[in-house]
Amino acid sequence: MFSIAENLKDILTQIPDGVKLVAVSKFHPIEAIDEAYCVGQRIFGESKVQEMVAKYESLPKDIEWHFIGHLQSNKIKYMAPFVSLIHGVDSYKLLVEINKCAIKENRIINCLLQIHIAQEETKFGFTPDECIDMLRNDEWKQLSNIKICGLMGMATFTDNTEQVNREFKFLYQLYTELKENYFSQSDYFKELSMGMSDDYKLAIANGSTLVRVGSKIFGERNY
Repeated sequence: MFSIAENLKDILTQIPDGVKLVAVSKFHPIEAIDEAYCVGQRIFGESKVQEMVAKYESLPKDIEWHFIGHLQSNKIKYMAPFVSLIHGVDSYKLLVEINKCAIKENRIINCLLQIHIAQEETKFGFTPDECIDMLRNDEWKQLSNIKICGLMGMATFTDNTEQVNREFKFLYQLYTELKENYFSQSDYFKELSMGMSDDYKLAIANGSTLVRVGSKIFGERNY
């Protein structure tokens, strides 16, 4: 019989210390999240702001809510009071908007810069050059209520594990380069979010610190 608790236990045995599991709960009911919560899971990932807000209001307040979808600037204000980490920041303009909402809430919002590493046009993110150009410009340092904590990327959706491995390896190398050149004095720049249900083991082998796993915990989504 399908068991969220058993699935979680199985995955956690495969994740080493220092790597955090983001249980991707998008499109799954509150009851499923509650079952995972009851066996100790505390980090959940959502991709729709309205859905995440509704779940936040109904579930225990020690949950860390990670936003893992493509973020529209006009939706930031709704989750700004509570979101723990925004994975997919793909433009400087979006950082500015997050900072504005964080100021209004008198809090600092943690963010990851999303890098486009896949061979697919549908994926969002900075190109590596765009990201470096933004960091070279000191304007982002004036954004006092956001904290850039690392990078996020999604590999190409393919059965070619060599290609996925190359993409993860590239993102880790970029992460290392940016840490050395722009965040060497920032102990909070330490997160690399890559790897999902089908490739999280490969991502961990390439230095991921956050893996986003949904279907292997909750089963296939009900759209």
